[in-house]
Amino acid sequence: MNLKMTSADWGLLGLLSVLWGGSFFFTGIAVRELPPFTIVTLRVGIAALALLGFLALQGRRLPRGRDFVLACIGMGFLNNMVPFSLIVTGQGWIASGLAAILNATTPLFAVVVGHVLTDDEKMTPARLGGVVTGFLGVALMLGPALGGAGQHLAGMIAVLGAAFSYACAGVFGRRFRRLGIAPIEAATGQVTAATLMMLPLALAVDQPWTLAMPAVPTVAAVVGAGVLSTALAYGIYFRILQSSGATNAALVTFLIPVSAVFLGAVFLGEALDARHFGGMALIAAGLAAIDGRLLSRSLSKY
Repeated sequence: MNLKMTSADWGLLGLLSVLWGGSFFFTGIAVRELPPFTIVTLRVGIAALALLGFLALQGRRLPRGRDFVLACIGMGFLNNMVPFSLIVTGQGWIASGLAAILNATTPLFAVVVGHVLTDDEKMTPARLGGVVTGFLGVALMLGPALGGAGQHLAGMIAVLGAAFSYACAGVFGRRFRRLGIAPIEAATGQVTAATLMMLPLALAVDQPWTLAMPAVPTVAAVVGAGVLSTALAYGIYFRILQSSGATNAALVTFLIPVSAVFLGAVFLGEALDARHFGGMALIAAGLAAIDGRLLSRSLSKY
């Protein structure tokens, strides 16, 4: 439902964009000292503890039952385990701002996945135009890297793979609504399941006990990613969903790259090429076409 946004909702939306954009900033710091699976395990583990504590303070507990558990496992895999791992791996090779721009293609993939896998989210001409425009932006950014098989190209493909996984998670997550599960319970369940799946993987592959003790900025970045960019961000997102609806909440997609590029430039010394900003503009145009509101408001004036 497309509800009216209040000034408080706009403020929360801006804060959410900084928190989710900040996840790329935090990862950009953490990858300098920690391996990918360890970072992801710590992020979802910290978020799970924070969200479980929040539910406990409210006197609530996670639902029981096989269907809920299986749904949490599926969402933990598609919405946390796979995309977080791919993004962290990709950010070992590309700038955090570029990763955020590529991750903004999630709604483009969502349109395609929804058309293929659902009966009520079929492609429309406007959506098709948005998808084509957005992926032209991706092609613009990938173009110079396609001549080789270097790490820069691998990093961009990894982040695009994460965006595709997020899109699949969006379709899979519809089952929580059918089960009557509250969004905050679904979020807590999925990060808890992701933690349980990631832990043995991190122990087997990264062997974190062999790593040197990370510096304070790295520890702070991991905690920030778990508490701020995951647990708190989920809480704010669901608050916006409740008050303003899913369509308005999706506006955060436009703002996350801006926050991530700013943080990366100011605090990490990153610089993007003109083609990256051109690609971001095309992706934003594609997202606007998919969203449809800017076009409909323009046409309503005539």
